[in-house]
Amino acid sequence: MLFERVLSACSKSVSLAVAALVLAFSCGQAVTASAGEMTVSAAASLTNAFAELKTAFEKSHQGLTVHTNFAASNPLLKQMQEGAPVDVFASADQETMDKAQKARLIKPESRRNFVSNTVVLIVPAQGKKFDSLADLTKARRIAVGSPESVPVGRYTRDALKSAGLWETLQPSFIYGNSVRQVLDYVARGEVDAGIVYATDARQRADKVDVCLTLTGHKPVTYPIAVATTGSNAAMGQAFVDFALSPEGQAILARYGFSRP
Repeated sequence: MLFERVLSACSKSVSLAVAALVLAFSCGQAVTASAGEMTVSAAASLTNAFAELKTAFEKSHQGLTVHTNFAASNPLLKQMQEGAPVDVFASADQETMDKAQKARLIKPESRRNFVSNTVVLIVPAQGKKFDSLADLTKARRIAVGSPESVPVGRYTRDALKSAGLWETLQPSFIYGNSVRQVLDYVARGEVDAGIVYATDARQRADKVDVCLTLTGHKPVTYPIAVATTGSNAAMGQAFVDFALSPEGQAILARYGFSRP
């Protein structure tokens, strides 16, 4: 009888211990899953640079998984407006970030300008060169970003309007839904010329040549901010801080971005 009581007591103790471990493990897993993931939505022109930035950030935050989402800035904003879970938003222009801030989709106090860029005219490698924007009147097909949804399209429109060429060249435009699509059109030789960011042209230097740098548009500065539609604001702020840090800026500089 005594042996049975001892055995019963031991069994209860073991059961309680196992239950406690299971509960602790389950709770721990839930916390880790919640705190260990985040989503960064960024302009298409940041694709290559943010791939390395993400790797470096994950390395310094063991157990964290960073999901990245790249597209033109306006579609990314629309995704957030429709409830997409986003912890960090990086746009290629101020206008899109202003809309996000007005809609309370970002934390205003976290908003920072973190890189700058330039807009360039490119042609297929070994293709016909254009020495000035006015020479584009000789082109049959010109790839540009759609001004309604792509920041580089708005910079392009402003620059060409400043040069008095926007309406003249419109019949030749082939619109891309992101700067990367514009770049691809030129790299594949499907158009005579295209207008993209200098950083994008740099990524396909074997396929495209830069003819000139555009002027007559607003400065190309990229803002970044913690989004309000995600669930990991702490890591979101940490990512923003990392992008602004010496290490983060060094990574971005390797891809041709300048300080704002």
